[in-house]
Amino acid sequence: MKKMNIVQFLGIFLILFTAFSSSAVAQEEENKDGFKFGGAVRYNIISESYESDPTTLNTYATWDTWRLNVDGTMKGLDMSFEYRFYPTFATHFMHHGWIGYNFNDVAYMKLGVSQVPFGITKFASHSWWFQGPYYVGLEDDYDMGIKFDLNFVENLDLAVAYYRQAEPEGPFYDGLSTFGNAGPGRYSYDITPSGNASVRELNNFNVRAAYHITEDIEIGASGQFGQNYNSVLDESEMSTAFAGHLVANFGNFNFKGEFVNYNYAAKLDDDTDAETLPMGAYGSIYQVATEANMYVAGLAYTIPVDLGPISSIQPYVDFTMFDKSNSDFEDSYHLIPGFLVSAGPIYAYFDFAMGKNQPWLTEDFGTGLGAGRLYELDDPLDDTDDDYYYTTDDAAKVGTPVPLSDVEWNLRFNINIGYYF
Repeated sequence: MKKMNIVQFLGIFLILFTAFSSSAVAQEEENKDGFKFGGAVRYNIISESYESDPTTLNTYATWDTWRLNVDGTMKGLDMSFEYRFYPTFATHFMHHGWIGYNFNDVAYMKLGVSQVPFGITKFASHSWWFQGPYYVGLEDDYDMGIKFDLNFVENLDLAVAYYRQAEPEGPFYDGLSTFGNAGPGRYSYDITPSGNASVRELNNFNVRAAYHITEDIEIGASGQFGQNYNSVLDESEMSTAFAGHLVANFGNFNFKGEFVNYNYAAKLDDDTDAETLPMGAYGSIYQVATEANMYVAGLAYTIPVDLGPISSIQPYVDFTMFDKSNSDFEDSYHLIPGFLVSAGPIYAYFDFAMGKNQPWLTEDFGTGLGAGRLYELDDPLDDTDDDYYYTTDDAAKVGTPVPLSDVEWNLRFNINIGYYF
């Protein structure tokens, strides 16, 4: 019989605490029972300027998503559920789904798929594009487990959670169900078994503390500890992530800053240490460096207006630098200036998204967060403009990262219009 590790022990402890806590108090049920149904429909208008010369088809519109929400309370038990459909990516999946219970004035539990308490919540970003941590599973991440929000000390928000696994996945582009296989049909990025890496996330334990110095200034720290389990080897490596953050409001200004360090240690199927790991969401998989620091900063300014239904305009700029620990890898940059227009139930994001080695901002989707863009062998018989492949006639360079100084800034002007109800 295998020994129980500390993460599994803590997870079981939290579950038992829920089941047998003597501090639970009955909630007043009168006038509280009931459910609200809602949702959203969102569209994207896109104009891309990536590595190769733009064409007429680089400007187009897509149906981004539609979603359904149910929130409510029955006999002292809360419930929140959201399911999303992404026609462009031919996938659909649960965003979150949890049952909540208020034990007393200081302890609230969420059981099911909930937002992982890590870093700046609910979002570290101002833009529709999120910040860099989202693309490695460390912003607005959702997993399956149990979470406690605790308020033992005035002005201190404390959260502890145990997640057995990533959230249940939906089908992806080929229509196949990957039930129980940690597939890429999901909203938030998680390690996804693929190729020579039969690896998935198990037994994550999270702690997050956020202290409100004033009503306008919050500082915080987060830690994540868990297992990256290889099913071929039947072995796990310890996975860690740490973050420190600051959120501050100065008049109409809002600043969000964060430092993140992660180490997704794992073994590949051949028992070698992984330098990159596959992560998946929206039905697609790409490689991510297993160890990096991230420097995150965002600034926004809210302008109240009275222009028909428009109530505010918020210009912002979000920036992330990925400093990869592997000296052979090239870093990544993520820069999103833009503005948000709020008009009743409509929220419209106008983003001028720019990136270097950013996997969503490239004609070669998914490349960048691993080693970076890689040189490919030039074909002398191909007289087309193949600059986007970063080709070379030097065979020794093939498969090596292109220096960051030679990687072009890619631009996507994106308008996301959402109606929320």
